[in-house]
Amino acid sequence: MTTHNKTLRAGHELPVNAYLAGITDTVPLILAAIPFGILYGALGYSQGVPVWAILAMSLLVFAGASQFIAVGLLASHTHPAVIALTVLVVNLRHMLYAASLMPEAARLSQRWRLPLAFWLTDETYATVSTHLRHYRDTGNLRWYWLGSGSAMYINWVACTALGAWLSRDVPDLTHWGLEVALVVAFVGMVVPAIKQFSHLCCAVTAGGVILLTYDWPHNTGLLVTSLVAIGVGIGTEMLSKKTAPLNGATHHE
Repeated sequence: MTTHNKTLRAGHELPVNAYLAGITDTVPLILAAIPFGILYGALGYSQGVPVWAILAMSLLVFAGASQFIAVGLLASHTHPAVIALTVLVVNLRHMLYAASLMPEAARLSQRWRLPLAFWLTDETYATVSTHLRHYRDTGNLRWYWLGSGSAMYINWVACTALGAWLSRDVPDLTHWGLEVALVVAFVGMVVPAIKQFSHLCCAVTAGGVILLTYDWPHNTGLLVTSLVAIGVGIGTEMLSKKTAPLNGATHHE
């Protein structure tokens, strides 16, 4: 299929077809998230967090990594301010996702932006950004995005409930290594997305810093790693933009 045909197909796609395409393209990541969602529900239950609170976080927060951190911190009776700050920093990456999609999201009305922003997970961002690389005409992007995000949301909430329910009869469920599936999925999302030197610097920095801070208490290592990696990525990107004109001028000389 040529790029021209791809553009025409995206532009003339019916809303219902775009919605179903968003779901279909997200299915591999949904499958990878199933064991992770079950693990979250089981972990929360095993650490004494009420089932209603476990489900409420999936319904209202909908951020897997942050929910795992919050459950661990709640179980260790960490101060609420520390929990809020840690979760905030971990979720800062979503600001980068939003900034990346802003040229397209800016065309949407507020009633579309709010739910789509809430459903902007790692998996949905990877799916939508990949879609945009192939289909330039995004007339029905909102339906595609909605399909991906809503499918992930329903799957996550259902798996959370399933994990909490199974944990009552399978007490060792948290030791089955279910998290491996999502690690593999994230590697599959991140590696193909590394297109620029700044992306590579960010990924390498994150890998190095997390090894040094892995054993820090209250998951503060993850917080520090996120800040340092994001800072290196942004700094490298800014430096490359500053040096590009200079290199161009030198080349013309």
